[in-house]
Parts: sequence; C-alpha cells; structure tokens
Amino acid sequence: MTPRIAVVTFPGSLDDRDALRAIRLLGGEAVSVWHADPDLRGADAVILPGGFSYGDYLRTGAIARFSPVMKSVEKFAASGGMVLGICNGFQILCEAGLLPGAMMRNSGLRFICRHVHIRVEQTDTPFTNAARKGQILKIPIAHSDGNWTVDEATLAELERNRRVIFRYTTPDGSNDDAGNPNGAMHNIAGVCNRERNVTGLMPHPERAAELALGSADGLVIFRSMVEALVGAAKATV
Repeated sequence: MTPRIAVVTFPGSLDDRDALRAIRLLGGEAVSVWHADPDLRGADAVILPGGFSYGDYLRTGAIARFSPVMKSVEKFAASGGMVLGICNGFQILCEAGLLPGAMMRNSGLRFICRHVHIRVEQTDTPFTNAARKGQILKIPIAHSDGNWTVDEATLAELERNRRVIFRYTTPDGSNDDAGNPNGAMHNIAGVCNRERNVTGLMPHPERAAELALGSADGLVIFRSMVEALVGAAKATV
C-alpha cells in the first residue's frame, strides 16, 4: 500500500511543493489539492502547508478557514482522517476550531526565520510514532504570528491529557525562555486534538527534509505519517 497524502494549496501558500517533495522522498504518493476544490482526491491524509494564505489579511488563517476545501477537511478529520497543519496550516486549523488556541504576534514583534529546537513530547500520534520521546529536532521557523496562546483551563486540559506534542527547547533540551523564540505559552510548538488524528505545529519540517538544508530532522514527522498509514492498511487486511 502506497499512502496517498494530499497537500492543499491556498492563494499565498509557499511550502506546498516542499511538503509534496518530503512525502515523495519517503515513498508516499503526494497529490496537490487546490483550495477551491472540495475533492480531497481519495487522500489517506491531508497536509495544510505553510505560507501566507490570502496575504494573512484579517488574521493569519482567518480567510483560508472558509475555503471550500476546508469543509471536506473538517469532515475528513471528524471521520478519523489524519490532518497535519504546518505553520500557516496550524493557524488555519486553530481558526477552523479543529485545534485549540489562537496565534498572537511574536513576543518580539518581529518576523523570525531561523532554525530552532523542539522536543518530541508524545509518540502515540500518527505524526510522531517514528520518533523517540524526548527527541530533540532541529527545524526552522518562519513566522510573525507564532505566539500560541489559550485560556488557562484549556491549557491545563492539554497538559493533563498529553496533547502537547512539540515544545520549544534549547539545543540540549532545556525547557526555559532561552529556547522559546516567539513567547508561546509553556514553550508549546505543536498540539493535537482529543482524538490525536489532527496535529498542528509552527516549525517547518518540510524545510528540514534533507541535510543540504541544514537538517533532515523534519523527515521523522513525515515518516511517522507514512508508517502509520501503512500500518493501518495492513491491520485491515
């Protein structure tokens, strides 16, 4: 079984081709879906890539959330389908209510584009099953609005139910302000939904898919998706 993973392109998407390439590097079948087309083309998983959908007018992800494809993505996620949102894709998932929280301006009020380090907090998701718990990944960020925030009650629920999937750290894995590039609450870089089939993260794993790019650590996320889909297919045979 070759996993078929759809990457949605919105007006202003920048990283859709990189995500498609990362999938192909791992032997998956990558298909491109235009935001105005609600047909997910038989995808086994969906990726909402990074970029500046609709120029980030109003708020990041606020307009893309109403694209025709999002009704299909919401239905797909509700049926248990695997959905990954990267950077702007994470922002879209928050706007759509598929993930909790909202994105504020970076604490330094500046666009940040550089490598950071994130720690894998949970491995019982289809996006991290190929990683080790506590593994430190070197992956770049590129955003102005990555300061993830949520109310205290929701934050407590996320921590209690192990829904924080990635956390910003220093290179040695220390959990302090020095490793937090944007001011996100509890150094949170990525979270999942209650069912664990929808995850969003601000760093760009598709930009860390080859050593020539400075790191290949991002491949572990795409490998997790491919292996989870292959495993699920074998279990149904």
